[in-house]
Amino acid sequence: MNRILYLIAYDISNNRRLNSVRYLLKGYSTGGQKSVYECFLTDGEFRQVTGKIKRLIKADEDRVHIFTMDGRSRTHALGIAVQPKDPAYFYIG
Repeated sequence: MNRILYLIAYDISNNRRLNSVRYLLKGYSTGGQKSVYECFLTDGEFRQVTGKIKRLIKADEDRVHIFTMDGRSRTHALGIAVQPKDPAYFYIG
């Protein structure tokens, strides 16, 4: 299954919406920190995640940035950061 690495970052002003988006992204991520998550997603999962985020946020108050990472690029991990890694399988839940 072909997966693409996305970095999803958010800035959400309301705690309830923030926790809902955080909970959603934790279910799809392999790593991240506070408000930035690393998600290896198929096209279908990407559509599912973006659709759910659109329903959870208020478009006129919240910000969500989704960066598509080029598979040829190298990430630089500093300190205790761990390189993003596409696992053999996912448990989404």
